[in-house]
Order: sequence, then C-alpha cells, then structure tokens
Amino acid sequence: MRMTNEVPIYDGAPKRAAFDSPDVLEVAESSADSIDGPAAPTVPLTLPRPASPRTVVVANQKGGVGKTTTAINFAVALAMSGLKVLVIDTDPQGNASTALGIDHEAGTPGTYEVLLDEEDIGLVAKPSPEAPGLEVVPATIDLSGAELQLVDVKGRERRLRKALRKYLKNHDVDYVILDCPPSLGLLTLNALVAADEVLLPIQCEYYALEGVTQLMRTIEAVRHAMNKELRLGSILMTMFDGRTRLSTQVDEEVRTHFARETMSTRIPRSVRVSEAPSYSRSVLTYEPTSAGAVAYREAAAEFAKRHACDEHSTNTSGVKHPDASDTKKG
Repeated sequence: MRMTNEVPIYDGAPKRAAFDSPDVLEVAESSADSIDGPAAPTVPLTLPRPASPRTVVVANQKGGVGKTTTAINFAVALAMSGLKVLVIDTDPQGNASTALGIDHEAGTPGTYEVLLDEEDIGLVAKPSPEAPGLEVVPATIDLSGAELQLVDVKGRERRLRKALRKYLKNHDVDYVILDCPPSLGLLTLNALVAADEVLLPIQCEYYALEGVTQLMRTIEAVRHAMNKELRLGSILMTMFDGRTRLSTQVDEEVRTHFARETMSTRIPRSVRVSEAPSYSRSVLTYEPTSAGAVAYREAAAEFAKRHACDEHSTNTSGVKHPDASDTKKG
C-alpha cells in the first residue's frame, strides 16, 4: 500500500472567520462536566485478532492533541476485549506509564535500556493493573538524554525496531502501541521505524492541522529510507464539542482532505478523560460509563476492524498468527 498517491498533504486550517464568529460558544469551566452528557452502559466487545501483530505508533508533534490519552485508552480497550497488547512508552515524561499504573522513576528498567543497552523488551515489560493481557515498557527521565548518547551509534534509528522484531518472534502479541514525545526527534524516529502504521490524533480546535504536512513528509521519508511498510493508517478526531461550530468545521475539513483515513468515531471533550491520568488510570477503568470511555471503546473497536486482515498489518515483524481468523471476546 503506497501512501504517496493515496494520502493528500494538507496544511490548512479552518477560516479565521469561523474562530471569531459569535456562533462559537464559550464553554464555562463550571459546566465542563456536562460535556460528557449521558452515556451508554459498557458492553462486551468481540474484536478480530489481526493476522499478525499490528505495530502502531501514535504520533503528532503538536502537543495537547490527546496523543498519549489515545494510546493508553486504545491499549486498555483492546486488552479488555481479550487481545494481548504491549505499550512502549518513548516519551521521557512517562505519561503513558503513569496512566497505566507503571512505576517509572529514574533508573527503572524500560525503553532507555532497550535503546542504549539493547536490553530484551521481555525483561523490562511490566504488566499493567488496568487490564489483563496488557504490558508496558516504561519510559523514565533517563530517556531525555538518549538522543545525545546515541548520536554516534551506528543504526541508532533502528534500535527499537531490532529489539521489537526479536521480542515478537518469542511472544504472542496482537498489538504493539508506541507512544511518542510531541516532537520529531530520534525517539519518535525510532518509533516510526519500528512501526507499520501511524495513528494520528487531531484535536477539533483552531490550528489543529498545523504541522500535519511536516508529519506526513516525515512518514514518507521513513518509508523511502528505513521502513517501507509504514503508512498513515487512521486519523482520530479528539476533543470534539458538538456545541461549537468550530469543532464541527475542523472535523469536516479533516474528513474532506483525509476521507479514507479518518475514523467515524469522534472522541468528545471530556472532563473524565482529562481527570483519569492523574489517578494513574485510563478513563475506561476510572469512569467506564462516561461518554469519553464509551467513545474510546467504540474507537478502539473501529480501529481493530480497520486493516485487521491487511497483508501490510505487520510485515515488519515477520510474525503471523495461525488463528487470525478467530475472534476474542471480552
């Protein structure tokens, strides 16, 4: 599957007039809880097992778009459905590790040791209390110096890819989800080279599309030079507030320019989603019946069904599941 002719490059944004329009509603802090609104009860999911492990990097160099939130909630939702999931945290801030209940104090073995010392992923991955079948390779503050320490190392951009290929040959995993820093440095590059598909969260706010072209060009550069399997697999609209014209306009513009990639599920702006990480939880366990939790479950289910049996799903790993036609029930 080639991205060059299939995915348009767009660096536009909603017209300025939309931002200044009186039709854009101010959402008062005191009424923020009402954004969640009524939510449907939790229901068990039946999700397809991919033909081979899907290695997904959640990336967007623009901060505050729900990147880490999406990574952790997708991971938990997939694991709750009976799938086996590995999260690799490559952000020195370690927010994904925190939200998944994993200790990541300085010196804790994790992604840093995998990149610098070529440690086996299986030796540093830790089970998350958020869901059975979910393991996490934590990120510590030590990672902040990794780019400088690897500057003279040959093949530095392929360190994570090499470690992950070795891990997948010996472990039964359905999804590998990589959370990245909000930048396009060496840590993000390692994740892009190790992955097969990119999940791009875009917030429904002004300037949300800024930098998308830069990321698309980076994906293309990685495809041509280091990882021919990499592609933009899905775009997820986050922080959607249907009460504002701005959210609707941004959503419509993204769907116009990235019709095939944009998921139908939208994640609403949600107080519960924002609160959950401060309790070292995903919103799925913190407030499972909230609108945010329901939306993330629906989005994860939609994502699992997209490209599930695609021959490109994880050719990077070289691993095939013999029972890929089976489904697992949560």
